[in-house]
Parts: sequence; structure tokens; C-alpha cells
Amino acid sequence: MKVKEVMTLDAKAIWLTESLAEAAKEMWEHDCGILPIIKDRRVVGMITDRDICMATAMKDRNPSSISVEEVMTGAVFSAKPDEDVEHALETMREHKIRRLPVLNKKGELEGILSMNDIVMHAKTRNGKKPPIDYSDVVKTYQAICTHPLPMKKAATT
Repeated sequence: MKVKEVMTLDAKAIWLTESLAEAAKEMWEHDCGILPIIKDRRVVGMITDRDICMATAMKDRNPSSISVEEVMTGAVFSAKPDEDVEHALETMREHKIRRLPVLNKKGELEGILSMNDIVMHAKTRNGKKPPIDYSDVVKTYQAICTHPLPMKKAATT
């Protein structure tokens, strides 16, 4: 199954110059937990509702005075519309992320692929391989949810 068959098409995004208050408002109004960040029509970062909460608390400033650019995650892991969902799941597992912006060849936003989208299309194996198998979904969630070793334990291993 291709990403374009599963992804959310009307993905919301926010401009790089907007504030955290504006990002939170967009998330609330559109019931989403992540926004791609746009500059010159290209996705240059991502911001989550958790990013907004943590930045507001840690910076001890009003969210309307903090720019999205100050807080965003600049590394953008994405999918292509014609990519197989299995490849997108591998990307999610590798980078421990629940959502991928779907970008065209120019780096422009075409949609969002979330674990929710994938779960809603998953099926059980009944003798033949389904387009998206529940076991692949569970394997991806396990990889995303795995906690890193504490610093002390990692140093001794």
C-alpha cells in the first residue's frame, strides 16, 4: 500500500515566523498534535504540542513571545506519496516518531502520515499478506515507545 492511500491530505502547517501561541491555537482548532513548519513553501522543521508545553515552561515566557523557530525540531524525517507504507514504518521505527510529513519532490507538504492513519488501515493476516499488517504496526509502536537506557546504565554496557 502506498503512503498516498493512507495519509491525511489536509495537513495543517505553520510559518517559521509564527509564535508558539499561534501554533497551539492551530493544533487546538484542527485537533492535531504536530505541525510542519514552512519557509519558502518548503518544510523546514516540525513542532509538537509537547514541544510547545516544554518550551513555555523551560523558557518561562509567554508563548506569544516565543517563535516557532526557537523551538522547532529542524531534522525533518519524511515520506513520499508513492513510497510503500512499510518503508514509512521503517523510518518511524528508526527515528522513534509517530508522524511523518509527506513531501513532494520539491520538499513541499502534501500531507501527514500518522500512526493513527496506519492503524486505521491495518488488517489481520488471514492466509495472505494484508497491505498493512497489525504485526508491523505493533513492531513500530514498540520501537517508538522503547525508552533509552539511563546515562549511567548506558556507560556500563
